[in-house]
Amino acid sequence: MNTSPSPTPGIDTASGTHAADTLESPRTPAKAALASFLGSTLEYYDFFIYGTAAALVFPHLFFPGDNPTVATMAAFATFGVAYIARPLGGLVMGHFGDRIGRKNVLLFTLVLMGLASLSIGLLPTYGQIGVWSTVLLVIARLAQGFSAGAESAGASSLTIEHSPEGRRGFFTSFVMTGYASGMVLSTIVFIPITALPEDQLMSWGWRIPFLLSVFVLAIAFWVRTKLDETPVFEEEVAQAGEVRKLPAREVLKYQGFDVLRVLLMSIFSVMQTVFTVFGLSYATKHGGFERTEILTVNAVAIGLSMVLMPLAGRLSDRVGRKPLMLTAMIGCAATIFLYFLALGTGNIWIVFAASLLFMTILYSGFNGVWTSFFGELFAAPVRYTGMAMGNQLSLLVAGFGPMIGSLLLADGTFGWVPVAVFGAVCALIAAGAAISARETAHTPIKELGEPYLKATARS
Repeated sequence: MNTSPSPTPGIDTASGTHAADTLESPRTPAKAALASFLGSTLEYYDFFIYGTAAALVFPHLFFPGDNPTVATMAAFATFGVAYIARPLGGLVMGHFGDRIGRKNVLLFTLVLMGLASLSIGLLPTYGQIGVWSTVLLVIARLAQGFSAGAESAGASSLTIEHSPEGRRGFFTSFVMTGYASGMVLSTIVFIPITALPEDQLMSWGWRIPFLLSVFVLAIAFWVRTKLDETPVFEEEVAQAGEVRKLPAREVLKYQGFDVLRVLLMSIFSVMQTVFTVFGLSYATKHGGFERTEILTVNAVAIGLSMVLMPLAGRLSDRVGRKPLMLTAMIGCAATIFLYFLALGTGNIWIVFAASLLFMTILYSGFNGVWTSFFGELFAAPVRYTGMAMGNQLSLLVAGFGPMIGSLLLADGTFGWVPVAVFGAVCALIAAGAAISARETAHTPIKELGEPYLKATARS
């Protein structure tokens, strides 16, 4: 008869260690950063080719041609409609990401985005099937939004939880370095396309960027299949013995103010869509610039930010997240006026200099840091959900930023001023929220999400 004591639950009797420790996967920060980079490259490549097409060709292809201004506004509205689906995607996929793990959810978001973009490249136009082309375009755009709503929070959570202490900002900055990569890649693809004769551009040329996304999808999917689940998530499940059934209810109950802070800080993202989509349209229609000129400036300005974002993330590991965020927000609130003044000069080099200051230098202080800062505000059991809820709800403003800009645009040389004021107000609201947030750069990962940890420890 065996008289040895029965093992204590959660303890490995051979070694005396907790099961959570034996189950924990090794941290692989470089692999996680690469997977997040490639996933974000696909997501933002697809998002930016849509924005570029909405500014340049979709008004002619998917809407009645009687009123060009109305058609442009309608095309911008379909760009913005994806941001309606983003909060839903963030909430639904954040729920599953906090329940079943980050990796599998992020594989799903990749496939959904890739298929949605491929379908746009195959759509018949308004001239072929009438209003049904518009309906199908909106459905595909909603699928893009649903996918994108889950991507950034999931990739950020995954990379934070794979990163070593003291370097979370650096490794997680590669989530948005993927944004810059996707934007540059989309612009590089579109530049020769926009140089095609008008009839070729409108008949088949515009489809090529959407069809090419399948190659980025294949590479990103393969890399993510090789990545382990995060050790933080696996340890949380092992210790709790079960996953949280309703992460959204828990994060709102215990960290509702942090969700609100992320929501208000994320409004700052309106700067990105005003620059990349509204600015492109304004420059070609009111500034007298060629499409290829502005696309090239945008590609170079955002391409250079691929160097500055990791530097910003690394600096934030030393001095904190908040100083970088506040510098970006207050700086962009001022320099958005310089950017539109530059567009009025007709000089492409002045536009480039203004873009470099506004988007490359200052905005990188936000883009290289928010992916770590927002995720670090939340505890591991609700991190994906909390970050996605706050971030994606506020991006409704950013998504409809180009349409809001077209509504605010007045006549005359300084008709852009209301648009710049709109962007500056959003930036200052975001700065106020950043001031109220906790500094998280030097907090150990197991102590992140203090309000949640204190409340659940008492219950």
